[in-house]
Amino acid sequence: MKEILLAGTISTLLSFALTPTFIRFLAARGYGQQIRDDGPTSHHVKRGTPTMGGVVLVIAAVLGYFTSHLINGVRVSASALLVIGLVLGLGFVGLLDDWLKIVKQRSLGLRAKQKLAGQALVAAGFAFAGLHFKDSFKLTPISFHLSTVRDTSLALGTGFVIIWVVFLVLGTSNGVNLTDGLDGLASGTSIMTLLAFVVIGVWEFRQSCGLGSVEVLTSKCYMVRDPLDLAVLAAAFAGSCAGFLWWNTSPARIFMGDVGSLALGGAIAGLAITLRIEMLLAALGGLFVIITMSVIIQTLYFKLSGGKRVFRMAPLQHHFELLGWAEVTIVIRFWIIAGLSVAAGLGLFYAQWVTS
Repeated sequence: MKEILLAGTISTLLSFALTPTFIRFLAARGYGQQIRDDGPTSHHVKRGTPTMGGVVLVIAAVLGYFTSHLINGVRVSASALLVIGLVLGLGFVGLLDDWLKIVKQRSLGLRAKQKLAGQALVAAGFAFAGLHFKDSFKLTPISFHLSTVRDTSLALGTGFVIIWVVFLVLGTSNGVNLTDGLDGLASGTSIMTLLAFVVIGVWEFRQSCGLGSVEVLTSKCYMVRDPLDLAVLAAAFAGSCAGFLWWNTSPARIFMGDVGSLALGGAIAGLAITLRIEMLLAALGGLFVIITMSVIIQTLYFKLSGGKRVFRMAPLQHHFELLGWAEVTIVIRFWIIAGLSVAAGLGLFYAQWVTS
């Protein structure tokens, strides 16, 4: 348990301390955010604000995780390493997107198909590796069974698991990316979701099945590989987000950019998949789902109605901006929604254990 506190504390301090230095580095080179001309006019004052802050966020989380293990003399787990690999891969795709925006001085970097292809390739590699790294009890980081709040009896083939994981990773990483539109919204929301993974990881560790148990589908225990170490990793990312949020809150001095939002989405999806609570993502990441759905609804209705809109602008947070809500008001109210969603997800997780 000490690793959880150490990882969270170290990553928070690193993120808090390194971000101002990174801000000065980016500002000195003119690496600032490009703003969409068709977006809310209130965002034009943000043009030029340093971006790609997700680089510090990811570095602080990874260093916090590894340092906590080094101090305590504990070995890192295969599950956590796979999630870190997923985060770094998606972060690289986001970094490339951010870099193209800066170099070309436009609000669009990679083409949508290019970005999705890069994300899918990284997610597929994560899924394939997660199905083949077996421990001495032949337990893999990623399950061959469909997971809700735990593994179900529905077994999937390797191909279906990979497709399912790619879908979850793309949905979550792009959901966080769409949420990253207001100062502190994505980072604050991610903290809540990541802390829920800490709770779930510790609970699964405490209620873990005995080594080699075959009663995974009928008992209350959890057959999850490395749940405690995944909780440590979740704490590291939550702490890194907290340190970054200090500088990212309104008025933001730095944005996380796609490198941050895609990496954070990867961390959230990867943790849910390896903790085997995949279907809980809809609740634990409830705000991400709502915002993503607003974009899907807007796009479909626009095409089907011949140019009409449901919202004044999508994603949803910009709709409320155009209604006249203050940015801080939107962020706080959306945080409340995110908190309620996380509470509902944790309630569903615990209710399943009580009633099983």
